[in-house]
Amino acid sequence: MDFRVMLTTLGVIFLAEMGDKTQLAAMTMAAQTKKPWAVFIGASVALAAVSALGILVGSVVGDYVPLEWVKRIAAVAFIVIGVLMLAGKF
Repeated sequence: MDFRVMLTTLGVIFLAEMGDKTQLAAMTMAAQTKKPWAVFIGASVALAAVSALGILVGSVVGDYVPLEWVKRIAAVAFIVIGVLMLAGKF
């Protein structure tokens, strides 16, 4: 196992998830339900499933699309999502 890659991934994902909609949704659900462990388990499984899907897609796409194009497509997707959020459509 490559611990350097693992720790880099941990740091990047941890920082990216801080204060995002997922974290805010988990905080809201824990406050509403008063069942923090159930929310923790549900959120953890959901994040693991989404991460697994992203890793699977990334592994396959990485075999066919150059990394530069993957980054460009991701950047455009983030811009589109940001514009939609500002417009109240997302």
